[in-house]
Amino acid sequence: MEHNNKYHILKKYFGYDTFRSAQESLIDSILEGRDVLGIMPTGAGKSLCYQIPALMMEGITLVISPLISLMKDQVGSLNQAGIHAAFLNSSLTAAQYYKALGFAKQGRYPIIYVAPERLVTEEFLDFALHTKIAMVAVDEAHCVSQWGQDFRPSYLKILEFIEKLPSRPVVSAFTATATKEVRDDIIDILQLRSPAMVTTGFDRDNLYFGVMTVKDRYGAIRNYLETHRGTSGIIYCLTRRQVEEVCEKLIREGFPVTRYHAGLSDEERRRNQDDFIYDRVPVIAATSAFGMGIDKSNVRFVLHYGMPKNLESYYQEAGRAGRDGEGAECILYYSGQDVITNQLFIDNNQDNQELDGATRELVRERDRERLKKMTFYCFTNECLRDYILKYFGEYKSNYCGNCSNCLTQFEEVDVTEISRALLGCVETSRQRYGTTVIVDTVHGADTAKIRSYGMKDNPYYGVLAKVPVYRIRQVLNYLHMEGYLLITPDDYAVIKLTKESLEILREGRQIVMKMAKEAPKASKDSSSRMKKGRKASLGQEAFTGKEESLFDRLRALRTEIAREEKVPPYIVFSDKTLTHMCIVKPRTKGEMLTVSGVGEFKYDKYGKRFLDCIENETGDKE
Repeated sequence: MEHNNKYHILKKYFGYDTFRSAQESLIDSILEGRDVLGIMPTGAGKSLCYQIPALMMEGITLVISPLISLMKDQVGSLNQAGIHAAFLNSSLTAAQYYKALGFAKQGRYPIIYVAPERLVTEEFLDFALHTKIAMVAVDEAHCVSQWGQDFRPSYLKILEFIEKLPSRPVVSAFTATATKEVRDDIIDILQLRSPAMVTTGFDRDNLYFGVMTVKDRYGAIRNYLETHRGTSGIIYCLTRRQVEEVCEKLIREGFPVTRYHAGLSDEERRRNQDDFIYDRVPVIAATSAFGMGIDKSNVRFVLHYGMPKNLESYYQEAGRAGRDGEGAECILYYSGQDVITNQLFIDNNQDNQELDGATRELVRERDRERLKKMTFYCFTNECLRDYILKYFGEYKSNYCGNCSNCLTQFEEVDVTEISRALLGCVETSRQRYGTTVIVDTVHGADTAKIRSYGMKDNPYYGVLAKVPVYRIRQVLNYLHMEGYLLITPDDYAVIKLTKESLEILREGRQIVMKMAKEAPKASKDSSSRMKKGRKASLGQEAFTGKEESLFDRLRALRTEIAREEKVPPYIVFSDKTLTHMCIVKPRTKGEMLTVSGVGEFKYDKYGKRFLDCIENETGDKE
């Protein structure tokens, strides 16, 4: 293998001419022997930051990952690109494991992916202590922090392993989502030495974000799939039961869908995941157990049938759309029941049993605060992208032009009277009730609960009888978001006043709120936005009809090759590479090598077939 320089490796094996933002500085720091921490959103190309140095350093790079699917995917991609790599995890039989370890001892693999649990086993330590380990690259590094959204105690074994090695390797750590507290934890727990820390920014401008509160969530998802047939996507559900219901109904209505959750057998999970990855089934309904480390580049939509428990999880799950940089959509279908479901998950969380009681309660408290911020995302009328970026400490213009709020016309409405009625009702009922009782009281509902609580005698009973219930709830949510109300995090979710409440009740503060004039226009032009997104990522206008036809032919050829090679189609070439072929329309090897994602190794394997396909499709039509 030629290891001349990083640019040669980038082009020959990965097919790119230039590095993306931050990749080069991270690679240079590693090659200088310096520890690094890279915080890069999904799709920003963080794997190249350790794969390229691994091919240039003397010795073996160990990539620590918690995910069997990620290891399998990345090793498959590397082998397809002509780079020897292997993984060591529980999916291998004992015979396969020892065979791979034997090849590793012979120096066959410059890159080995390994599960954290394996690091301190006798067999692996015996190998590592007698081999030059040049670098330990920690993927999904937020798993090391108990304040992170995905803490895994097995990650604490990484430092123990490094300390056992005869000489300390370079340690690089990478994560897609990390708040400041989690970043500090990663540096501290992995004992990174004066690391070069690079944050590329969390923005993924090719992703459209939308929130919809609909009565019939299943109907909304079915309608979305109807207008996006043949497109690859993920439907995330909060519970296994929801996955089963959604999948069963969609199949009954003729949609090609599979499912994934922890209640299925290992064999069925593997089979269903492969059907999705290999494009045999375009859509998968899944719980959050699915997707971490799935490097499928052509996912065009991620729909959430329910709200995740925090923004870290949401952004990570939504970020599985559009990894190729092409246009993609992330839509969250919200219901108030989601808050209760997630609250139960938090209260019954059994993941951190090894922590003492006080620390466990502190983690729960942080989880409740995260849930609150996630809930506010579903209510805000501000730019959704901006809301997410602010959460991670980035500040933009509060207008992205590519989310449901930015594409909705708003007007400012004075909601002072509604606000006073709600706060007054909470105060006069001595802060004893939850949202439903307060809303029903001010609206003048005559229910058994209202009668039994004596709320018909409340001075605010019925004062908002002419205001629609949905509008009263909107204002109540806004007061909660802005700190004028507090909702207790216990089972009863009681509304309490805050000191800010007095600004409205006693000091006559005016409350003005942005409200939608009309339904979002975004969903109407969803598929056309995706088509525009294809060329937009390459600075071009939308596809012509001829280019659309060529793209379909190239995709069919890619599927044919993928079946022959027994690999997922996107490992042959990504959608972005096919898009670039449609623009360049190469006729020669030299022209084909200018296409983003086509390196010499892949050209030698597939290039001629794609050139022939382009000539057949465009030869007499130009």
